[in-house]
Amino acid sequence: MTAKSQTWGGRTAAQRQAERRARLLEAAAEIWDEGGWASVTMRGVCARSGLIDRYFYESFADRDALLAAVWDQVRDDMTAALSTALTADPDGDPLEVLRQAVTSVVFGVALDPPRAQILFGDHAGSAVLERRRRDLLITVTDVVVAGATGRLRSGIDETKFRRSVLIAVGGVLELVTAWRFGVFEAEAAEIIDDIVGFGAILGAYYLPEGGTADT
Repeated sequence: MTAKSQTWGGRTAAQRQAERRARLLEAAAEIWDEGGWASVTMRGVCARSGLIDRYFYESFADRDALLAAVWDQVRDDMTAALSTALTADPDGDPLEVLRQAVTSVVFGVALDPPRAQILFGDHAGSAVLERRRRDLLITVTDVVVAGATGRLRSGIDETKFRRSVLIAVGGVLELVTAWRFGVFEAEAAEIIDDIVGFGAILGAYYLPEGGTADT
């Protein structure tokens, strides 16, 4: 029997390690929410989680690795929800599908302070987070383009469509960031309407008349 498969208290070593990692991630997210990414330290996370530094390094090479893991967890949750909403009703009205997808992001992330702080907060000074913030634009664009498969007018220029989505996603991310920073006041429903309204403008170029894909 290997060390990985030995049980203690009904849990294997791998299960216990996964639980410790989850506790570290949860502690880091809490500290991040309270004071921004710069307040997340190895000692602070260990103290909050009740774990010694040995267990920190069991899961993370350094603080940057921890910050990246926290970010990736929130990003993956958001993009999974977005993808699910975009593909849940293949025959549905595209703009209504978009509304459901945008709603899932606004209420699932933007209105959840800890998650909003992680994705839309100030990342200046952290190379690993600044890089992920830039990469988020491409990641979300990929999800939206994939979700549009089968809904578009036949014969469109797919490269141009992707550029259009890239512009739209960039604008949405900046809009939500500005909203979260208090640059302007708006209700969540207004933000959703603004985004769907811009989607309707793009839809006039890329969706078939009536919203049903050509066959």
